[in-house]
Amino acid sequence: MNQTATNPFLSQAWIRENIFLGKSIGEYIRSLFTPFNFVAALIILGGLPLIAIRYATGLGFVTNSSNDFPWGLYLGWGLFGGVPLSSTGFIMASTVYLFGMKQYHSLVRPAVLTGFVGYFFAVVFLLVDLGKPWHLPYPMILSFGTSSVLFLVAWHVALYLSTQFVEFCPAIFEWMNADTFRRWAVRVTIGATIFGVILSTLHQSALGAMFLVMPAKVHPLWYTPYIPLLFFVSSIYSGLSMIILESTLIRRFLPSRMAEENKRKLDGLTLGLGKGAALTGLTYFALKWTALAHGNDWGYLGTGYGAWFLFEVFGLVLTPCILFTIGVRQAKVTFVRVAAALTVVGILANRITVALVAYNWRLPHEFPGWKEIWVVATIVTIEILVYRWVVNRLPVHMEHPAYASEHVAAAGHLAGSFGPAPVAATVEAMAPLNPPL
Repeated sequence: MNQTATNPFLSQAWIRENIFLGKSIGEYIRSLFTPFNFVAALIILGGLPLIAIRYATGLGFVTNSSNDFPWGLYLGWGLFGGVPLSSTGFIMASTVYLFGMKQYHSLVRPAVLTGFVGYFFAVVFLLVDLGKPWHLPYPMILSFGTSSVLFLVAWHVALYLSTQFVEFCPAIFEWMNADTFRRWAVRVTIGATIFGVILSTLHQSALGAMFLVMPAKVHPLWYTPYIPLLFFVSSIYSGLSMIILESTLIRRFLPSRMAEENKRKLDGLTLGLGKGAALTGLTYFALKWTALAHGNDWGYLGTGYGAWFLFEVFGLVLTPCILFTIGVRQAKVTFVRVAAALTVVGILANRITVALVAYNWRLPHEFPGWKEIWVVATIVTIEILVYRWVVNRLPVHMEHPAYASEHVAAAGHLAGSFGPAPVAATVEAMAPLNPPL
């Protein structure tokens, strides 16, 4: 029997509709000629040869890293910066499935996808830095033991990446019309969510714990025994902001891939997330000063490093918190979205500062060169293209027609909470998740 004749997943009609977006191959290829794709192609065509030469000749060709400054931009941006921005999955999954905030159900899949893609490309950055893929599991085996922070981080990231894939499997099986597999995937969602929350809580703080073993190397303004807690709290802050930013960009640039109902209620959801981000950001702000007071390192504030620390804390932490607060109180969604973008920049700046600038601060610094920056831009561009490819094809921001009723049932009181009510009433409906500021 011809399998393609009986399995919709393998049929020509399915491939045309779900791979080529309902276009012929010629039409699809012509649709790829856009300014964005042209710029992306230039970046990738310039970056892939650099990556290939890096694997052929060694890391020194594409980085200014050294024994004194081993964590270059690949880890500063890709791992230390990428992982907190990818905390979206555990935040939204726990919000909806564990805390029962069903009004956020439409943001779960986008958040899980953002988290999965972010973690996957954090591993890609790590592979570029290591150069030998077969060395990737070494920390999971050779550094065996819970006393090794690197062992914990490696296992947590590997397990959490797998867990997020499991959480996203229902969308994949809906796309494949694999109903049986989808039912099994849905059944393990709660268990996967709980497991993912535990793993994410541990490894977000463990990334900070990696710096605990080097108190003499990290600048006192950034080194603190509280750094694991700071990394964890800031990951929640950045995760909430990434959810806001991602949903805003999809509605702006891929409006056809977001259901009309999801577009209509997005402003209300954004304000709710903004309130949570404001509270988390203020907590992070307070912890930064508590850590500074604990170390009694006030004298460093008068130095050049102190000026950057003050800019980071006031300009990239407190300012977004103020914008979040104003946006939520006055129902100005634009303020919330600007604050989310500023928060993402602030978290990246903090992680790069800790890994590159504040590390070995007494020595002359070796900053990333153009080849290192180009490789990072190449990987980030590929990451964006992969995310866009998935959103364009899979039911991420919209329900699959065959399972729409199940999604409505799972969302519970979605329709009641987000009917034709104005934004202000929508925010009031979110009060259990977002206490008053």
